[in-house]
Amino acid sequence: MLDAATTGQLKAYLGNLRRPIELVASLDDSAKSAETRSLVEEIAAQSDKVSARFDGTDARKPSFAIRADEGRAEAVFAGLPMGHEFTSLILALLHVGGHPPKEDAELLDQVRALEGPLHFETFFSLTCQNCPDVVQALNIMAALNPNVTHVAIDGAVFQDEVERRKIMAVPTVFLNGEPFGSGRMDLAQIVAKLDTGSAARAAEKIAAKEPFDVLVVGGGPAGAAAAIYAARKGIRTGVVAERFGGQVLDTMAIENFISVPHTEGPKLAAHLEQHVKEYDVDVMNVQKAVKLVPPLNGGLAEVQLESGASLKAKTVILSTGARWRQMGVPGEDEYRNKGVAYCPHCDGPLFKGKRTAVIGGGNSGVEAAIDLAGIVAHVTLIEFDSQLRADAVLQAKLNSLPNVTVITSALTTEVLGNGDKVTGLKYRDRKTEEVHEIVLEGIFVQIGLVPNTEWLDHSVALTNRGEIEIDARGETSAAGVFAAGDATTVPYKQIVIAMGEGSKAALSAFDYLIRH
Repeated sequence: MLDAATTGQLKAYLGNLRRPIELVASLDDSAKSAETRSLVEEIAAQSDKVSARFDGTDARKPSFAIRADEGRAEAVFAGLPMGHEFTSLILALLHVGGHPPKEDAELLDQVRALEGPLHFETFFSLTCQNCPDVVQALNIMAALNPNVTHVAIDGAVFQDEVERRKIMAVPTVFLNGEPFGSGRMDLAQIVAKLDTGSAARAAEKIAAKEPFDVLVVGGGPAGAAAAIYAARKGIRTGVVAERFGGQVLDTMAIENFISVPHTEGPKLAAHLEQHVKEYDVDVMNVQKAVKLVPPLNGGLAEVQLESGASLKAKTVILSTGARWRQMGVPGEDEYRNKGVAYCPHCDGPLFKGKRTAVIGGGNSGVEAAIDLAGIVAHVTLIEFDSQLRADAVLQAKLNSLPNVTVITSALTTEVLGNGDKVTGLKYRDRKTEEVHEIVLEGIFVQIGLVPNTEWLDHSVALTNRGEIEIDARGETSAAGVFAAGDATTVPYKQIVIAMGEGSKAALSAFDYLIRH
């Protein structure tokens, strides 16, 4: 299962185990079970602290449990945790084996204090870049707290269960058999949902903070760069973010980040956070800004948070980024995660052998259609314009695929469903005005971005598209308030551009502080 290089790395990682662990596999006669047996045997061969058994009785086959401390610490994988989940497997081995997780000590104490029983089930796909954060967070909880159990389930292997439980997006998490959440969640977000008093405690802690010299709102590439550049000036710097990493977390392959030929969004986001934390920056994650009060007459700006707390600063840098644009048609919200999806890499495997549509003919839409064509029965790509807008090389690849239909000059008007899941869509031919209906099971929306600026509510000048108006120095219409990244009027929404704009905004804020 593992090549020589991976085996060597695994052996080195397992050298960090602090207590014995046992792998207990539940197998049948399938090819996947044979692969699982091979993987378990290879893991056990790398350390004398790891033993393996193949007499497990789990109903899901293939699956295997990682156990320690007589079962009081346990993480279970149903399916083969390769691809994006191989890192989750390595971390589960280490954490169940007593190696401490790299999380805030106060947060880990909250995990240990949770009362149970709490039985989590996470459905993932091997191509989902959003899934590992959830799987790893819940595995940490299961390793630290005997009241918590967790099984991570590969939806592509257990498709009958996916169908029966009506799962149409990953990651999807169940708690004690009931829906708990879907989409990316980190450990802090999960604990906040379980520990209802944690939000109030966090708000109280935030409210007590002294004013910042620079407060960065948003934790994507622009926000991270701004924080680093500000902190390097030796001024009091804070970052408040709903989720550190921002939209980069939802990005699959990144191949145009200069000097790095290839990386992936979650990996880059982790490196951004690690770099920021090397400096004296106060990072306040899982905090959503809801109102900005610009400084008056040289006073302090105020950023009010959803938790009820507020932060004050001499200068503010707005870097709240953007999110996927929705179609805004009837049925879209009703069937979100029930057939309407925005991440083909994550959710594509759940539609194996089914009919799907991609809305949008730019690079993202055409790339999504190409990826899906290798998994699903058929892809219909619908583009509003009279022609596709994707790069020629992508269009050539798309046109070579036998199971793809392209419809241009078409406006999607409605998502159809039966109450449980998507059954089709309607679109209007913009040339003839005729309305057509397509029978399908999945719709992937790829129609661009919308800036996360609604919360600013006239506190700074916005364009009619909602972008923050800035000048060449990153200054907004409000004195002492700067902005950077995808939320602004700067053209070309690219990671490398956002980083440069964040750096520039920090330097401008520092210059403002000197002069005022």
